[in-house]
Amino acid sequence: MTIDRKPPNLADLPPLPVTAVLPKLIGTLESGNAAVLVAPPGAGKTTLVPLALLGQSWLGAGKIILLEPRRLAARAAARRMASLLGEEPGQTVGYAMRMENRTSAATRILVVTEGVLARMVLDDPELTGVSAVLFDEFHERSLDGDFGLALALDVQGALRPDLKLVVMSATLDGARVSRLLSDAPVIESEGRSYPVEIRYQERRAGVAIEDAMADSIRATLCDETGSILAFLPGQREIERTAERLAGRIAADVEVVSLFGMMDGKAQDAAIRPPPAGRRKVVLATAIAETSITIDGVRVVIDSGLSRQPRYEPASGLTRLETVRTSRAAADQRAGRAGRTAPGIAIRLWRAEQTAALPAFSPPEILEADLSGFLLDCAAFGVSDPATLSFLDPPPAPALAEARALLTRLDAIDGDGRLTETGQAMRKLALPVRLAHMVAEAAREGHALEAARLAVLLTERGLGGDAADLERRLQRFSTDRSPRANAARQLAERLARASKTRPGGTDAPPAGALLLHAWPDRVAKARGERGRFVLANGSGAAVDAADPLAAETWLVVADLQGKAQSARITAAAPVSEAEIRAILGSRIETRSEASFDVEKRSVRVRETARLGAITLSERLLAAPKGADADRAVINALRRHGLDLIDWGKDAATLRQRLSWLHRGLGAPWPDMSDKSLVERLDDWLLPFLSGEASLARIGSEALRQGLLSLVPHDLQRRIEQLAPTHFNAPSGSHVPIRYEGEWPVLAIRVQELFGLDTHPAIANGSVGLTLELLSPAHRPIQTTRDLPGFWRGSWADVRSDMRGRYPRHVWPEDPRVAQATARAKPRGT
Repeated sequence: MTIDRKPPNLADLPPLPVTAVLPKLIGTLESGNAAVLVAPPGAGKTTLVPLALLGQSWLGAGKIILLEPRRLAARAAARRMASLLGEEPGQTVGYAMRMENRTSAATRILVVTEGVLARMVLDDPELTGVSAVLFDEFHERSLDGDFGLALALDVQGALRPDLKLVVMSATLDGARVSRLLSDAPVIESEGRSYPVEIRYQERRAGVAIEDAMADSIRATLCDETGSILAFLPGQREIERTAERLAGRIAADVEVVSLFGMMDGKAQDAAIRPPPAGRRKVVLATAIAETSITIDGVRVVIDSGLSRQPRYEPASGLTRLETVRTSRAAADQRAGRAGRTAPGIAIRLWRAEQTAALPAFSPPEILEADLSGFLLDCAAFGVSDPATLSFLDPPPAPALAEARALLTRLDAIDGDGRLTETGQAMRKLALPVRLAHMVAEAAREGHALEAARLAVLLTERGLGGDAADLERRLQRFSTDRSPRANAARQLAERLARASKTRPGGTDAPPAGALLLHAWPDRVAKARGERGRFVLANGSGAAVDAADPLAAETWLVVADLQGKAQSARITAAAPVSEAEIRAILGSRIETRSEASFDVEKRSVRVRETARLGAITLSERLLAAPKGADADRAVINALRRHGLDLIDWGKDAATLRQRLSWLHRGLGAPWPDMSDKSLVERLDDWLLPFLSGEASLARIGSEALRQGLLSLVPHDLQRRIEQLAPTHFNAPSGSHVPIRYEGEWPVLAIRVQELFGLDTHPAIANGSVGLTLELLSPAHRPIQTTRDLPGFWRGSWADVRSDMRGRYPRHVWPEDPRVAQATARAKPRGT
């Protein structure tokens, strides 16, 4: 229905603080295309600015788009503006968001949540039919808000210089935003409509926030009039506070909750004024900080805490963290008490702690998962987000992680351009993982089942709060509430947008669908009941009493807490067969050879892994031939040469060559462990026999391998320079040891009788170290000067030995005695 209604006159608008600066704002937009409006809470900017612009000539037939950070604020703003025009939402003023649309052909002011603008620009880069875009509560610095402004600036600069942009906030660095908008004028409104008294009630150490909040609420209800708005960090604290108030406050006080997971009608009911004669206590999260007025509230109690998402690029997880609120947020919260009358703001901390609060909450773009943002950039034809205008550029690590994820999901190509899969994903208005899940399910005719699961995961609270997504899907399917009906309709629209193929077989279970969204969060049970390890290497757990704790395999859709000890809050069972069927291309099957030190043989184990998870492993037959030889070489490289049973001949050759290298250097080869390990391919590999066992390496193969390192012209000199044995005067062939600095000859002293020169090798240039032995082969003297020994120490040795070994010959002058290897020489 089209209504021909005359735009409101400025004089007809309610006299709120922002009214005084409306003429200046209108004049700025008549002469330029951008402005920054800084107006404290209660100034009326959200409702009066769009209405004031409605009658401007430059608007023409175009619409005014008003962006709000939250659905609750969007609905409230649209309803308030519509009421000022004497209409219902959907006529001159409408709103559009994910599961609600109240618009018509007559709509001139369209209130949307911030993510809607990005999709409008991506679908129509000229923003046809839009004359102005207003960014409300921009200080919240949501990722959608920052991206929406960057896109709007790009559209304004390239295609639509006539497009008017207004950035509005209660607490904002106006000068910084002005520079982003090419030095747009900054217009500042006066302060609050009504004064707010700030009081401090420090929460004692060790007292839970819900206990402190409940005590403060009860005391305030006794001491003050009017309704109370209490700010708590999250739903759990709200529920616990409500439990502590139940039955302990007056009967004329109604306690209501207000948080993001609630049904839209329940949210609207929470902000309605209480019936006459009654008071209301609204327990709210940060959802109530901005852009809404709760009639009757004159007291705000602030816990000073908020729950903010923190994205960890290394793990790919977004966790909720309870943190101190910022000073800007604390001021916003306090301002809720002065919207309709003088009020009181009670802060549950010490006054001096306020100065230590951060000035502003960190922009979401610095701490968020940027995969959806990067997908939208690619859809806009922007491969590098740095080419767009941001107050704070997106951080490189998060961008790199987002780019890697989109590449793994086949959403972008190597140049950052959208693929066919990426185009299908972007049409679905879902987080990228869930969009990929729906797009992949559509190929098999299961888009509707996947879309319902995606909606369940993005609309918190649908189907209950159980961790088991199968149970929540069952409850969702039978829920006949308006919110559930709207969610199912949204799922149907998503399924249609995915161009699903007809003729799908039986619907796959939730776990099989989720494999397309979170292949890196496949989880395998480990250790005690309820504990799991994820494919990305993180640890996670579910309560041991939860039915999911008995499962072997899960796909985890949501986690809270630290990466190594996160709590599973949403998951579905999956089978190993489903994992292998759907994620087969991601499963890495490797055959790894390991060395059994005890058996001195190579064992081969085939392992199938999905990331950090081992799906299966089995022993394979030992390798043969070249593979076996290579496995032996790898084992020696890892464990060292001590694994080799050298045998006497090979060990002796190694010692002789080592001595030659030490004494003569190159080209005699280095026989150290380090050198031989480095050259295993040169000296050992060619002489192996294709057996995967070190026990099968013979001494001769080792000896031939070592000889191969010696230049051919030197090989025949080995025996000449470093003989294996010494030919004693007794006729014995006595081995020479080469393991020390000098070669050693251990020999019974009688075998050297008659020798008056010191034994030597290397053409007589290197004297042997003599270990002179008794007839019982016990050392009696070590010398490197045999003639000197005969002439000196021998007399004492002879005297001692004659008494011990009387059957042996102990001549006074061994130089002229006959050498013998027997007790007495033959013929004596």
